[in-house]
Amino acid sequence: MMNNFEFMHPQFLWLLLVIPLLILWYFLKRNSNSASLTVGNIKGFKAETSILAKLKPFLYVLRLVAISLLIIALARPRNVSVSSRTKTNKGIDIVMAIDVSASMLARDLKPNRLEALKKVATQFVNQRPNDRIGIVVYAGESFTKTPITSDKRIIGNTISELKWGELEGGTAIGMGLGSAVNRLKESKAKSKVIILLTDGVNNAGFVDPKTATELAVGLGIKVYTIGLGTNGTASFPYAKDPRTGQLLFRPSQVEIDEDLLKYIAQQTEGKYFRATDNSKLEAIYNEINKLEKTEIEEFKYYNYQEKYRLLVIIAGLLILFEMLLKNTIFKSFI
Repeated sequence: MMNNFEFMHPQFLWLLLVIPLLILWYFLKRNSNSASLTVGNIKGFKAETSILAKLKPFLYVLRLVAISLLIIALARPRNVSVSSRTKTNKGIDIVMAIDVSASMLARDLKPNRLEALKKVATQFVNQRPNDRIGIVVYAGESFTKTPITSDKRIIGNTISELKWGELEGGTAIGMGLGSAVNRLKESKAKSKVIILLTDGVNNAGFVDPKTATELAVGLGIKVYTIGLGTNGTASFPYAKDPRTGQLLFRPSQVEIDEDLLKYIAQQTEGKYFRATDNSKLEAIYNEINKLEKTEIEEFKYYNYQEKYRLLVIIAGLLILFEMLLKNTIFKSFI
């Protein structure tokens, strides 16, 4: 609920510029407004100054104040109370299928592919306040990290905790896609979307990616696929140092099954993207965010509290007060 003060017809406030002109006119004409008597000698008159004569300009002040209040009343001052209610007309359920194989530690994105993805994915989730999102991870096998939920705090925590080493080695794209489809098969949302990200080729798992694609098509699920990795070579982990336990890296050729990713996107009426660096990865998620918009209808209710009536009443009372004083106390001075 918001309270705002406004003038319905603010153009009338320009009339307030007349007030300084009326004040100037009063000072120029004040002598001619008083009765005068011309005599040859004033020795016979005793000089007395009446307080009523000094208070005479007060009548003009009352009139100016009344005119100012009437001008402000013409501008229609009012308080506006605005209440709003939003209605989601078209909800979207989204599952992010994320590759967490060892190759996601490659350093062609900074600081590595997985950390770069976690940052961008978190931003994406924060931009979808009205949608439900789930997280599926896969490497040599796959599992649901977080079921579809509207709690963005849970999703954010899940993404921040993604790491390599929880699953056996390999890249099972078919199983990752299949698990994501399975998450959405009971969804009642009008729009169902999978964002499938990988940095390699399908070399593990017992689910054929094309079979998983057919399941997605049958359930009306749109799949956006992302191939993550630079063109050429990148610094990949290949072993652990036996003394320190730290990963060792060496340059290796980047291999992404783009044909498969394009096939999945085309069959499900989605879109394929290639992210070769951090900025392109962020741009891809921003584009998906724009492509998949939740339709939201907002209803606003306005309540107006008019303030001009009180100003008119006060102005009227001031005018009556001026007329009363003018025809009683100040009658002999005007």
